Amino acid sequence: MIKSKLGLRLLALSGVFLLVSACNSGSSTNEPVRGHDVVNHDDATNKISKAVTVMTPTEGNNVSGIITFTETDGGILIKADIEGLSEGKHGFHVHEWGDISKPDGTSAGGHFNPEGKDHAGPHDTIRHVGDFGNIVADKDGKAHYEQVDSLISFSGKNNIIGRAIIIHADEDDLVSQPTGNAGARVAHGVVGIAE
Repeated sequence: MIKSKLGLRLLALSGVFLLVSACNSGSSTNEPVRGHDVVNHDDATNKISKAVTVMTPTEGNNVSGIITFTETDGGILIKADIEGLSEGKHGFHVHEWGDISKPDGTSAGGHFNPEGKDHAGPHDTIRHVGDFGNIVADKDGKAHYEQVDSLISFSGKNNIIGRAIIIHADEDDLVSQPTGNAGARVAHGVVGIAE
């Protein structure tokens, strides 16, 4: 009986010794597991150089298209190809929230304006970061927009990643506060990271 209890204790101690040894035999660094790393988009090795927005119509509209944002030496090159618009000018802006859950597009909030400036045109010194001016549709409802913007960015306070792009029913007059009197929202999309 005593020999059997002693044997069990030795066996238990051996198991504890083996368990502790096994736990200490791995790497002594505190490196995270590579498969579960969080990507830091501001890290130079993960620098964002391109983004894309797929525009979808708001309720009762038929406006759609693709917008790309590409980093250049002079700023971010914005290229938009949109269809389904009425002929003429339509307000075109970055809005503060990347929420397009409401059918009328209002869940995207107001214009993206981190510095609290007045609304204006895309070439004005004092403007909302999100002020792109107007996109102009031809008689077939198709519009192309191409411009380099030096205020928007893919990092920092003017970062547009995850924010919404809105196209409006009417022309942005570039003067009226706070939105240029551009009317209802006819299309919306969220700016996402692209390859």
